[in-house]
Amino acid sequence: IVTRSYHEGSEAAKWSCDGNTEFEIVPAKKKERGTEIILHVNKDSEEFLDEFRLKGILDKYCKFMPVPIKFGTDEERVEDGKDDKGETKYKTVTKDRIINNTTPIWTKAPSELQDQDYLDFYKELYPFSEDPLFWIHLNVDYPFNLTGVLYFPKIKKDFELQRNKIQLYSRQVFITDEVKDVVPEFLMLLHGVIDSPDIPLNVSRSYLQSDGNVKKINSYITKKVADKLEELFKKDRPGYEQKWKDIGLFVKYGMISEEKFAEKAMKFALVYTTEDAFFTLDEYKEKAKINQTDKNDQVIWLYASDTGKQDAYISSAKKYSYDVLVMDGMLDSHWANHLEQKLEKVSLKRVDADVADKLMEKDEKRESILNEEEQNSIKALFTQAINNTAATVSMEALAADEMPVVITKNEFMRRMADMAKTGGGQYAMFGAMPENFQVTLNTNHPAMSKILGEKDEEAQKQMALQAYDIALLGQDMLTGKRLTAFLERSVGMLSKG
Repeated sequence: IVTRSYHEGSEAAKWSCDGNTEFEIVPAKKKERGTEIILHVNKDSEEFLDEFRLKGILDKYCKFMPVPIKFGTDEERVEDGKDDKGETKYKTVTKDRIINNTTPIWTKAPSELQDQDYLDFYKELYPFSEDPLFWIHLNVDYPFNLTGVLYFPKIKKDFELQRNKIQLYSRQVFITDEVKDVVPEFLMLLHGVIDSPDIPLNVSRSYLQSDGNVKKINSYITKKVADKLEELFKKDRPGYEQKWKDIGLFVKYGMISEEKFAEKAMKFALVYTTEDAFFTLDEYKEKAKINQTDKNDQVIWLYASDTGKQDAYISSAKKYSYDVLVMDGMLDSHWANHLEQKLEKVSLKRVDADVADKLMEKDEKRESILNEEEQNSIKALFTQAINNTAATVSMEALAADEMPVVITKNEFMRRMADMAKTGGGQYAMFGAMPENFQVTLNTNHPAMSKILGEKDEEAQKQMALQAYDIALLGQDMLTGKRLTAFLERSVGMLSKG
């Protein structure tokens, strides 16, 4: 290092070291103030002499340093007067290439910035990303120093791939994009920049977890995000509802993992029905209470995880004027558990968890048109035709226009299995358990009487299989050879009229 002070009459000095703990300082010759740092590169590190490698390092660590950094030169074509014919002449000039932005937007006051400034900066950070939904400008100087901008991206279902997008700086020098513990776990889905000289650097994670400033910053960011979401909801509810399908995953993740955030989010977390009607949690609880309260005074929220595959079940529920919520996200099984714990006397059931008559347990009981002997006969016939130990056959006197055969899975076991797929951990054991299911025969459907009236035993069996396979198709459980057999059987039955 060769350096000379700005003080008048100062002498230059040269500091040198070969990488050991010892160093040498001697007088040097340097006419002007300033510092030169000269690195001698070993043979095995010559990659760091490559221009693109160097530029990559500078872009990563020095992109927003507060002093201009010159790295090479650029040539630029500029006007150079007029020629004899009066046409503009041009010349090529060489100018310094400044590779950093010395005044990024997080160093400015929000009042100085327009929306376009935030969008331009987002493109500077993530050149090939879609525009963010909205952003939060962080600016606090007590009891700790913190500035930055956090962006809400359009969150995809594969949110694991979008982590490590928040960059941590200290006085505009890049430190890391591993911000776990500095930022709450669920907020790592956000993008952007945090700059704080109060975060300890080059220390163990256990130290970070116990550091007082880090804990305060963590809580502050959580509060700012919750306040921003509540503000957006109150200020422009229609606009917030339009964004919900993009930010819902983020909010649900926050509610499940962060108690303080969950308390605030109860005001702006939304659910929406298959009719695309949006409600806050309290609003929907009051709405569902009118028609969806069972005999135990429990308010039942029905939901669909796949509106296409569960269309027949949704249609059945709507015959009883029941609402069906859309909960098709990867965290919704976990969120359903969370809501049941937080909302008093509320239970969530997937719309295909039971026959429509039993989704809401009432005191009413419908009579069956089949007598006991006929019921036993139809049950035995279907049990033999299905021939599956995972299936439990039962009978219910449902409405005549309901499906003849309904296949359902136990709500608790199915939800635990869904949670095992995304969460593992304490739910992993449920993912390994065999999938049992319930086959409910609608004794009031005309198909049951028709099957019983058929004299040919093989024809009876084929009709039972057909009704069963149609139910399997509704649950997306009809595949491979079984699907082929179903199609062939359908063609055969149609040809016979």
